[in-house]
Amino acid sequence: MDSLLAASNLTKDYGKVRAVNGIDLAAASGTCLGLLGPNGAGKTTTLEMLEGITVPSGGQILYRGAPLGPDFRSRAGIMFQATALPEFITVRETLQMFGSLYPHTRALDELIERCSLQEYLDRDNRRLSGGQRQRMLLAIALVNDPDILFLDEPTTGLDPQARRNFWQLIEDIKAEGKTVLLSTHYMEEAYTLCDEVAIMDHGSVIARGTPDALLARHFNDVVLQLPLDSLPAGARDLPMTARRTHDSFEIETGDVNAAIAALLKAGVQLGGLRIRSRTLEDLFLELTGKELRG
Repeated sequence: MDSLLAASNLTKDYGKVRAVNGIDLAAASGTCLGLLGPNGAGKTTTLEMLEGITVPSGGQILYRGAPLGPDFRSRAGIMFQATALPEFITVRETLQMFGSLYPHTRALDELIERCSLQEYLDRDNRRLSGGQRQRMLLAIALVNDPDILFLDEPTTGLDPQARRNFWQLIEDIKAEGKTVLLSTHYMEEAYTLCDEVAIMDHGSVIARGTPDALLARHFNDVVLQLPLDSLPAGARDLPMTARRTHDSFEIETGDVNAAIAALLKAGVQLGGLRIRSRTLEDLFLELTGKELRG
């Protein structure tokens, strides 16, 4: 499948600091490419270069096989991590203002319906809830009917219901054949929306592929989860290595039957047992570490 947007050997230096270190990325039409990584991994810097906002220190970015130019800028939509909007104007006026900046736009009524903004059109944009504001910002990013849409952590701070409603909007946009580049810290979001993910750390891509392929490549086991009070009175150790959390412990095993037999022999109560497959969060922590980053 041909790439709509492709970057090769992309670098970005800030003085002596290399924020992005020679990465290669490609996004095909009608797919979602996710950028994952801890804080400071270079995700936003990479997106800003792909968006044409930041000039790379090296490498090449091609849109439809040509360097970024006026055609790309007219066909790209961007939803930033944080967006400052004019004050004292309504949602309707905000959408009209951004629409006036482009020669070709999507029908305003269609945008309003797609992003479920009908009830808020005459409301000052400062008085929107978090989910309402994010839907308005998505409508702004779609106002020029873009072929490619950049979303930089679009659901940060949203409650679970608003986040899932936003996911459905993105799925609908993908169904129209549009390409999406998504940066997110939510692993479930990446697994749900992304056809391919690139995990970044220290400015480099350290793993790339479909979520399921990456999980199959790195793991051949499952995780047993049990509440801490499952341990018999006086028991200090389990017959196998377990990772403790604040209220449970987890056992990684490739042989579920043998693990359960060992737990029963140790007197562990299995009433609260849960068995889960490996997740993108497991992979993320495996590849990037578990230490806190700023």
